Amino acid sequence: MAGSKQTAPAPTPTELAVRRQSRLLDIAFDDGAKFSLPFELLRVYSPSAEVRGHGPGQETLQTGKRNVDLTALEPVGNYAVQPHFDDGHNTGMYSWEYLYWLGNNQAELWEDYLARLDAAGHGREAGRDLSMAPAKAGGHGHGCGGH
Repeated sequence: MAGSKQTAPAPTPTELAVRRQSRLLDIAFDDGAKFSLPFELLRVYSPSAEVRGHGPGQETLQTGKRNVDLTALEPVGNYAVQPHFDDGHNTGMYSWEYLYWLGNNQAELWEDYLARLDAAGHGREAGRDLSMAPAKAGGHGHGCGGH
């Protein structure tokens, strides 16, 4: 490996628009890339610990998010936004780099999500409308302890 640790700076947004009627977040970057990210995709791929868990294999499959709405989009410094969804979820911080990654990989991520719904026995489309199972049965149940 060469001695240089410098990497190209991540693209930064030049435009960000919430289109509530069509449930899309439109984002344009300074490298010319433009993406329309569905609220549902943003919600099911939230970078929060509630969705991703604390490590590989601890992800929580999100169901019933087909019609999720974005009620607010708060800036976080000059590097991220924090969406507030109408299902109460508001703990994910979406960096510019993460939003760019979601945009670049949207088709594969969407197919993976539908396949995971199917594998869980919910059906590719039905799972998008299915209510989430209660996550808290007598506690937070983060699964941080060993068995």
